[in-house]
Amino acid sequence: MHDVLWRPTTRQIEASRMDAFRRWVNLRFNLQLGDYPALHRWSIEQRAPFWQALAEYFQVRWHTPPSSTLVEGPRMSDARWFTGATLNFAEHLLQRRDDRPAVIAVGEDGSRHSLTHNQLAAQVAGLQQALRQLGIQPGDRIAAVMPNTWQTLVAMLAASSLGAVWSSCSPEFGAHAIIDRFSQIAPRLLIACAGYQYAGKTFDQVDTLNQVLAQLPQLQHLLVLPHSRAATCADEFGPVPTTLWNDFFQPGGSPTFAALPFDHPLYILYSSGTTGVPKCIVHRAGGVLLQHLKEHGLHNDLKADEVLFYYTTCGWMMWNWLVSGLALGATLVLYDGSPLHPGPERLVDLIDAEGIHAFGTSPKYLAALEQAGIKPASSHRLDSLRLILSTGSPLSPHSYDYVYRQFKADLCLASMSGGTDIVACFVLGNPLLAVRRGEIAGKGLGMAVQVWNEQGQPVTGEKGELVCIHPFPSMPLGFWGDHDGSRYHQAYFSQFEGVWCQGDYAEQLPTGGLVIHGRSDAVLNPGGVRIGTAEIYRQVEKVEQVLESVAIAQDWQGDVRVVLFVRLGDGLQLDDALRQRIRQVIRQFATPRHVPAVIAQVSDIPRTLSGKLVELAIRNVVHGLPVKNTDALANPEALEQFRDRPELR
Repeated sequence: MHDVLWRPTTRQIEASRMDAFRRWVNLRFNLQLGDYPALHRWSIEQRAPFWQALAEYFQVRWHTPPSSTLVEGPRMSDARWFTGATLNFAEHLLQRRDDRPAVIAVGEDGSRHSLTHNQLAAQVAGLQQALRQLGIQPGDRIAAVMPNTWQTLVAMLAASSLGAVWSSCSPEFGAHAIIDRFSQIAPRLLIACAGYQYAGKTFDQVDTLNQVLAQLPQLQHLLVLPHSRAATCADEFGPVPTTLWNDFFQPGGSPTFAALPFDHPLYILYSSGTTGVPKCIVHRAGGVLLQHLKEHGLHNDLKADEVLFYYTTCGWMMWNWLVSGLALGATLVLYDGSPLHPGPERLVDLIDAEGIHAFGTSPKYLAALEQAGIKPASSHRLDSLRLILSTGSPLSPHSYDYVYRQFKADLCLASMSGGTDIVACFVLGNPLLAVRRGEIAGKGLGMAVQVWNEQGQPVTGEKGELVCIHPFPSMPLGFWGDHDGSRYHQAYFSQFEGVWCQGDYAEQLPTGGLVIHGRSDAVLNPGGVRIGTAEIYRQVEKVEQVLESVAIAQDWQGDVRVVLFVRLGDGLQLDDALRQRIRQVIRQFATPRHVPAVIAQVSDIPRTLSGKLVELAIRNVVHGLPVKNTDALANPEALEQFRDRPELR
């Protein structure tokens, strides 16, 4: 831990937009902020000037300028941002108009479709006109069950240009998971694919969509993209009026943009739903725009001539984050399909093929590459690559080593953490800061992040709860249907009254970096000592026979004990020698308290539809308790492997 793996040169720092912003702030406010820590302190102490400066720096297009930047209330959730201002989110993503590529959509079958900025705007204009003819108004919900392709992007931009609220799932969600989400928000229009491909297989969606339609009584129209099911007919769907994508509109013209309040709802995103019906999290247009301009433009240093890629589906907040790269004028690469088909190097191939500068992935994918023996530095040029982004779970020190050993030495590896709750990051990378092994570089500008102990005191060098003590503009407007705000308050402000608690078990380091040790609701507590699950996973990754693992706390003899489940490589069996090896590695690189009392083998580990481990669901099964919503899982059948295990009696 903490070894410096990469440090920006003086030239790289001076050429970065983050440092240009620091110098601009100094001139604009007659300050002498000498480095990033000073800039960050100013951004949280002078919240209104900072967010106003950010809007000025990125030339936010106000239809009506704000009368005030920030009015803080008695509670953090009472803050009001950019009062009186109007703008349009889609306008910022479509402001570039030329013949450079705006979006390149690639399928796992090798298909490729490119749209220039001019062509993207023309597609949006055509769909916008068709939506107007349907009577779509500001505030109407438009829901989508779509693959990660250019049509989905066009639909979102057309919806938001009119002030409709966008909400999407990916097609692999299944009927019940889709209904759980969309039935709560009563969309007027559903946009869906009739089929999709994944891992070399084609899946028909007609029956699934008809199940969904039967549970959305307020739906007025269905728009169908045939996608992988070319022979789709509109009369296969009912009873809602249905149109196929190519019959719905003709591209052409220029889109117009409704002037909408800063707080106008833009997106509805969803919690995983593993503890009940998913929460419908409503995000404001202005807050999302400012956060994404900051994160892409400053923290990622994304330029207008660069190419941005992130592996995601339309059911994960990283899709919403990815598409905002258009606001910087960058080119997006969208990928639809399995990241490991036909081979694990499929996404790495895109770096050279599309000239990707910023490559976004997950710790699980990087671990899969290493386990498959992929050495991109030996097999690929990687000339364009300067930034690797990672989120979804904590990135282990071992994976930091892999990136710098097998990709390239001169790049910034930016692990980040935030969430669906804020559709942004609390902590992330930074072009001005060193990359240290196992650490997230630092706190985001404007984010008053601290780590608190159980007494609500900020701590450094100790593990605790990740909190944010001052408001920020991408805090949700609330939860759909939560009229008195009680569920919203309970979710984020109840643990430490009036302070945002993210639910991450974290550690602030003396270097300024941070480590996320896992979700705090899954923290293990043997003998009264709190252990983050990620602390164990980081060590287990060193054991080459283990593909992945999950740790839970089992109630045992008046205390709890740590139980570790491992998925091994093909054909391997867990024996006493391998158990001893796993325990030895954990004891050597963590502490004896981290060593599991029981290690058991499974063939699969359940995950949410966005790929996150579900420690709490596994813990419930082990203790004979119900799992409230298995429809939120990508592989619910895997839970049965954890029931009535003889090793746990």
